[in-house]
Amino acid sequence: MGKIRVLVVDDAVVVRRMVSDVITADPALEVAGTAANGRIAMAKIPQVNPDIVTLDVEMPEMDGLETLAAIRKQYPLLPVIMFSTLAVRGAATTLDALTLGANDYVTKPANVGSVTEALQCLRDQLVPKIKLWCSRATKSERVALRPGASFTYLAPRKNDAQPTRVEMVAIGVSTGGPNALSALLPELPGDLAVPIVIVQHMPPVFTRLLADRLGSQSALKVSEGVSGELVRPGHVYLAPGDYHMVVKRDGLSLRIQTNQDTPENSCRPAVDVLFRSVVGVYGSGTLGVILTGMGQDGLRGCERIRETGGQILAQDEATSVVWGMPGFVAKAGLADQVLPLKEIAGEIVRRVRRGRADHQPKRGT
Repeated sequence: MGKIRVLVVDDAVVVRRMVSDVITADPALEVAGTAANGRIAMAKIPQVNPDIVTLDVEMPEMDGLETLAAIRKQYPLLPVIMFSTLAVRGAATTLDALTLGANDYVTKPANVGSVTEALQCLRDQLVPKIKLWCSRATKSERVALRPGASFTYLAPRKNDAQPTRVEMVAIGVSTGGPNALSALLPELPGDLAVPIVIVQHMPPVFTRLLADRLGSQSALKVSEGVSGELVRPGHVYLAPGDYHMVVKRDGLSLRIQTNQDTPENSCRPAVDVLFRSVVGVYGSGTLGVILTGMGQDGLRGCERIRETGGQILAQDEATSVVWGMPGFVAKAGLADQVLPLKEIAGEIVRRVRRGRADHQPKRGT
């Protein structure tokens, strides 16, 4: 199998050099070509025939969004990874790009202290994503079910089991998450009787902008979680980038807390951290939802939910951008149901309402 050919598109010479050096250093990759803007990139694609494109967000003449639109029109299956800054403008444009069909994104190293650290950041972030999107394997084979990975294989919950009333919905999502959440949350009613907490693997700035966008699309109130704020039904709390988010009891109330404890599963925020905290407060009243994402963050948290009698939904392989996180949960037998994305909102509502109907006093008693 030949090397993966990468077209590097960025208007900054220094960045093109850094990305090219990282790619060239990996024996599975090679630089097919470089371009200083989108117009040059579109001319080079038929010349160098890349397997994937890394695309800067902000460029002169033809910026990242314009270039992405042109690529999607002429080369709809060519993977594109956006390369953006952590600045508000770059983050907002990256979210636009994901909506318009970019496969993924990587943030440019910032405040890392040295070129060596910047190169390491690129190796850690960019190289795995290039290999993921250029895998010749099928989607189910690229889910990151790593050799030697261990599971607690449990029998799926029997259909006649009586679930406890749902008190909170906890959602974990990663690669493909912004679009998945944009499809899911607007389908939930504004009078949903429980709060929702979400971990979406994203850096700072991105999570705040994503919360704002989701709030503008949804009948629910969506915001980035703020340490100390009360947890209320009908509200959605998105974990802030670079912070774990947990739910803690404060007398008769519940509050959001954030911290910068050690990353888990190489993630901060981490799904497992959030899920453990929710189970600690709500126990069997937890409904966990695992959506598209790379890796296995959320698996241990779902095990805890299952152990305490809570409920779990997982997105199916066909509608997942990457069937890693939900794949681990499904293959471990932890999910009550494995559903296509378009059916998950309805199932959340059904379970929340069914629980309440089941616990209402019957007439005449």
